[in-house]
Amino acid sequence: MPSPPLLGSLAVQAPSLSPQRIYVSSSTCQNLSLFKDLLREYRRLDDTITMRLNRSNAQFRDRDRAGSTSTGNVQDMACEYVWKELIENWKRRTEIVDYCVNVVDQSTNEKRRALQGLQGDARAQRKMQAELFAEEVKRNQIHNELAVERIIRKRSLDAFQSRCRYFTPPRNDAEARKWWDAAQSQEAP
Repeated sequence: MPSPPLLGSLAVQAPSLSPQRIYVSSSTCQNLSLFKDLLREYRRLDDTITMRLNRSNAQFRDRDRAGSTSTGNVQDMACEYVWKELIENWKRRTEIVDYCVNVVDQSTNEKRRALQGLQGDARAQRKMQAELFAEEVKRNQIHNELAVERIIRKRSLDAFQSRCRYFTPPRNDAEARKWWDAAQSQEAP
C-alpha cells in the first residue's frame, strides 16, 4: 500500500499563522464524505482565483508604492505569486487523489480475489458480491475526481490567464513550467 501523503493545509486556511496539518490515511479514502470534504477545502483556492489575483495585485502594488525593492512589473510579480500558490495546491490535491485511487483500487482487487476464493459458499458469495459492488461504486466516484480535477484546473487556468495575459512561468523554474505545460494540454504532470 502506498504511504499516505502528509499535507499541510496552507491553501485551505491561508493566510493563517498556524496552519493545520492534515493526515490522509486509507480510512480517509474509504470514507467518501470525508474525502470529498477534504477536496472541497483544497479546491477553495481555485474557486477564489479572481479574488486572490485582486488581493495579490493590491499587495504588490502597495509594496511598490512603499518603496520596497521591487525587481519587475507589479502585475508580473502578483501573477507569479498566485501561480506558485495555485500549483502548490494542485500538487497537494493530486497527491490526495492519486493516493486514494491506489487505496481504493487495491481494496477492490482484494475483494475480487476474496470473492473468487468463496466458490461453493453461496451465502458468503452474495455477501462478498454486495461488498464488492459498494467498493466499485466508491472506486468509480474516486476515479471521477481525476476528471473533476482536469475541469477545475482548466477553469482556474482560464481565469488566471484572463488576468495574467502575458504571464509565463520563469524558464528556470522547471516545476512551474511542467504544471504550466500540463495545464495547457489538460493533463496532470
